[in-house]
Amino acid sequence: MRIALDAAGGDFGAIPNVAGAVRALQTTPDLTIVLVGDQPQLESLLSGQAGVPSQRLEIVHAPEAVGMKDKPSEALRRKPDASIFRCWQLLAEHRVDGLVSAGNTGAVVAGGLKTRRFLPCVHRPGIAAVMPNARGQSVVIDVGANVFPKPRHLLEYAVMGSVFARELLKIPRPAVGLMNVGEEEGKGHELVQKSYELLRQGPLREQFVGNVEGRDIPRGAADVIVTDGFTGNVVLKLSEGIFEFLMQVVRDRLIEPLQGEKERAAQALHDLIRSYHYSTFGGAPLLGIDGVCLICHGSSTDVAIANALRSAAQLVRLRLNASLVEALEQLPANGEE
Repeated sequence: MRIALDAAGGDFGAIPNVAGAVRALQTTPDLTIVLVGDQPQLESLLSGQAGVPSQRLEIVHAPEAVGMKDKPSEALRRKPDASIFRCWQLLAEHRVDGLVSAGNTGAVVAGGLKTRRFLPCVHRPGIAAVMPNARGQSVVIDVGANVFPKPRHLLEYAVMGSVFARELLKIPRPAVGLMNVGEEEGKGHELVQKSYELLRQGPLREQFVGNVEGRDIPRGAADVIVTDGFTGNVVLKLSEGIFEFLMQVVRDRLIEPLQGEKERAAQALHDLIRSYHYSTFGGAPLLGIDGVCLICHGSSTDVAIANALRSAAQLVRLRLNASLVEALEQLPANGEE
């Protein structure tokens, strides 16, 4: 399988992307990576890497890059040859099976919207983030692709999130919850009230557990939590910040004062962080597009990039999109409303 990597994306530029690509190739024999970025720079970085399987590594030159502070709409107009947009072009031309980027999330989504390569029955794609909870893992969708969704979009997100949880997280019958300001029916604004009715009457009605609150996510009250992109992004970033804060507190106040058991405690903390950190899965998939797209954290290291590439390859192997289409076809064809 072939995965395009936005080699210019992320806070640290090409260095972790190239190193991550080499890591992924060394452990994934059926993977070919297409590095998209400044060719002279990429060739220079690769020359310093040991054990590069060059027969499974290609370079596509893209002279420009979208910065983290660039406005996506302006970038589409002013930088058509930017690395992330070239990745989308490769996907649209069926030259790759998927793409991975740690770049500007808005630009990644904008590139996908421009191609309009959506799966049948999908009106807007959504970003699905895997988050830990007391019972294992859950999926929150959407976490940033669609900040002004319609009820129909949230219904589609529920279906896609359920399939993702079943196929990737191996949850046979995922419980679906709708993010709201209270658990009672009738809570919230018009969007969530209309979405509640669609979920209660739709094909997931037997899996729908009703409204859930923010505190219910770490409790594991639902396996799939559906929300708009604005709320989902706030939840995701807040959760990341709290996790980092708590780990720092544990390191400073519990581990540092220890004497004889300090080394063992530090290793336990390291294992804990590795289990729950966002870099474990590598990225969040943009579900609903004809292909595979993983959006990584801007501060992704080479380890996170490698994991994202492996995850993208896994999504291709599982033929996730075929399962998504099968489930989405059960929805009533009543437009975006």
